[in-house]
Amino acid sequence: MIGEKIRKIRIIKGYSQEYIADLLEISQSAYSDIERGKTKINLVRLKKVALIFELEVNYIMDFNDNQFLRKSIQTSSKQIDNEKEMIVELFNKERELYREQIINLKNEIAYLRSKLDEKIP
Repeated sequence: MIGEKIRKIRIIKGYSQEYIADLLEISQSAYSDIERGKTKINLVRLKKVALIFELEVNYIMDFNDNQFLRKSIQTSSKQIDNEKEMIVELFNKERELYREQIINLKNEIAYLRSKLDEKIP
């Protein structure tokens, strides 16, 4: 039943019935009737719901709990990989900056030693 699928997706997304109803410009009770299957949802309203959920209409129509969880896990895994790559890249850049600082400090020390050697008879 499409209303049940919409309800599950809404809950997973963390939206309230009031929030969705406001965006659809209907009352909360009218929206509740859609989720409970008392009122059939028309295609225009279903497209708006899909837009709110940032999903395709077909995805809502074919929705099942396992499918959504798998997609969430895959997305989370990709995000973790991207964050990991960014951290490694930042670490490598920071390491290179430290290397440059060390070289500059060594050069400065060498310069100061040479100046001291010139002054000491």
